[in-house]
Amino acid sequence: MHTVKKRALRVLCLLLAPFIALTTPPSMAAESQSWNYPPAPRGDQVDQFHGTKVADPYRWLEDVDSPQTREWVTAQAALARKYLDSIAGRDRIAQTMKQVWNYERWSPPSRHGGRWFFGHNDGLQNQDVLMMAADPDHAAQVLLDPNTLSTDGTVALKASDVTDDGRLLAYGLSEAGSDWEELRVREVETGKELPDRIRWAKFTQPSWTHDGSGFYYAGYVPPAEQDPLKAVNEYHSIYFHRLGTPQSADRRVYWRRDAPDWFVGGGVTDDGRYLVLSAQKGTESRNTVLVQDLSKDDAPIVPVIEQPVAEFEFIGNDGDTLYLRTDQGAAKFRIIAIRLSDPRPEHWKTVVPEASDTLVGATLIGGQLVARYLQDAHSRVSRFDLTGKPLGDVALPALGTAGGFGGRHDDHVTYFSFNTFTSPPQTYRLDLKTGQVQLWRRPALAGFDPDAFETRQQFCVSRDGTRVPIFIVSRKGTPRDGRQPTILYGYGGFNISLEPAFSPRIATWLSLGGVYAVANLRGGGEYGREWHEAGMKTRKQNVFDDFIAAAVFLQSEKWTDPTHLAIMGGSNGGLLVAAVEEQRPELFAAAVPAVGVLDMLRFREFTIGKAWESDYGSVENEAEFKAMLAYSPLQNIRAGAGYPATLVVTADHDDRVFPAHSFKFGAALQQAYPGGRPMLLRIETRAGHGQGMPTSKQIDEYSDIFAFILQAIRDRAGAAKASAG
Repeated sequence: MHTVKKRALRVLCLLLAPFIALTTPPSMAAESQSWNYPPAPRGDQVDQFHGTKVADPYRWLEDVDSPQTREWVTAQAALARKYLDSIAGRDRIAQTMKQVWNYERWSPPSRHGGRWFFGHNDGLQNQDVLMMAADPDHAAQVLLDPNTLSTDGTVALKASDVTDDGRLLAYGLSEAGSDWEELRVREVETGKELPDRIRWAKFTQPSWTHDGSGFYYAGYVPPAEQDPLKAVNEYHSIYFHRLGTPQSADRRVYWRRDAPDWFVGGGVTDDGRYLVLSAQKGTESRNTVLVQDLSKDDAPIVPVIEQPVAEFEFIGNDGDTLYLRTDQGAAKFRIIAIRLSDPRPEHWKTVVPEASDTLVGATLIGGQLVARYLQDAHSRVSRFDLTGKPLGDVALPALGTAGGFGGRHDDHVTYFSFNTFTSPPQTYRLDLKTGQVQLWRRPALAGFDPDAFETRQQFCVSRDGTRVPIFIVSRKGTPRDGRQPTILYGYGGFNISLEPAFSPRIATWLSLGGVYAVANLRGGGEYGREWHEAGMKTRKQNVFDDFIAAAVFLQSEKWTDPTHLAIMGGSNGGLLVAAVEEQRPELFAAAVPAVGVLDMLRFREFTIGKAWESDYGSVENEAEFKAMLAYSPLQNIRAGAGYPATLVVTADHDDRVFPAHSFKFGAALQQAYPGGRPMLLRIETRAGHGQGMPTSKQIDEYSDIFAFILQAIRDRAGAAKASAG
């Protein structure tokens, strides 16, 4: 981790060639080029919402498997491929990224029975390997290697669970990036696969019964349509699978019969006594809690929290006392205890009260509560006994992100990871009796020197006066001359917090001489419920204003300027990037909206899209419709607006955000801007929303993205220079 000067010089030499690509004299080629985009016929489809007519001329692209669409997609992919392959330095970026990526890494171990289980990757393996050991400090052996399940690395291991005695593993596999999973069962001792197969599982964590006779999981009935990547998913359900029986015999335990767009989840408590369930409308951060006593035959599922008035996250139990993290009566969350013998709210007990920092997670291990807080978007971790008595903070090495802290009620140690923007995850062992923290594993990087870089946290002011945090990562000594190639990243939605995290992709960008900035926007969870709700529904414009303020701040602080600044984001962040490039195109040289929600009037029509109405709003509500129409990227493209060079990134197997969002947006963008800066679609095959994408595909994708951004910067700088001359 701490390298000597000789190694730093070696790394500098290795990175010199791609760094030179940043300083190559700029070109004006793409600024004045005419593009022969694949033709996209405009249809006459018009929809009406609350008396407002809205044209949708590219509706035909929603039929993603039609010959016409496939021909168009193939031509778009070929055009993007030709352009990206022609960019000088693209291959050197890929070589650098491959070198940076090639480091050994581990996930925090967890104990089941007499064995410990953890993930491992030797560096460039497409998928992490599940390992097991009798002791975390002794030699481990492979339990499951998903890299052997496909030739191209596109079969990924998803959630898994091991029986209490460590005898059986239930695990999920997804193919080509799909959210759909097939659940399987393997004997831990022998590696033998059992015949059990569960299809149509989705958004699930299998959970074994105490005796290992079967497990609970979440999923859907098989989609009625032929295309499972497009069909609307309704009535998410909890099922019980008894080992050795066919899926057709699985019992449907719980679902909301009255609400097709609700999600359900849950699992068995450590002591095996209770099945604890939760249910929520879509992605709304309010849920119910229900409990079934598994010690009694045919016991009913009983509501403990019947109405979704707040968020309630089950942490663990001590006998018949449940511990939950909630923002009920505490916008930044507290921990409460509920006795199942009398769960009325007036008898709830506050164990850990609300603090000034946001409580984002907690676990119950070894008779203690380990609470993880966000302090201005970076981690602080504290321990409490079950009465709420403070047991001290967990020592963390720097400004970064801690995660893990898994375990059981009878564990005496727990493991956690800690990483920063510039240091990969290190794994630590926490002694729950003494509070002592000890390093377990530290990756050794060969292609990146963390000591050569630094992270600052600063704050900008949004349009309405709101203070918005920004992390800025750069090489030490980077000049503030307003000409640094910079990527600004954001998300801003669904109560999701952006915390400092190491990525070999971003490490590569930093190695190339770039600056990387992350804005913690409203709509996220960094400051609790009020921060989230300030970026929802009719207040969504606040998110875009925050991101624009961050871009202006970076330029006013002389990190960069409009000819050197790119914006990037995925999924809800793809919506963010597309909306902001339309609202303030003059601020950016390049924009990369990835797997984005880009047609706000149609997202509810595909897969789980209707669930997002809890954050975005619904076209059925007139005020929410008007708010969405005002920023929806597809409907707000303007001819001649001078948009930055745009690389729309999507995947043909994305069954989270249907790829037609990107297809339609790309077609409309090209139609409005047929000449000048490139407006291209990069369409990945055998990939989905991003989860489980093999290492090789990630390296290819981000090499393309960085090459595109750098070329756009060169072109914009060249055009600006020519204009000034």
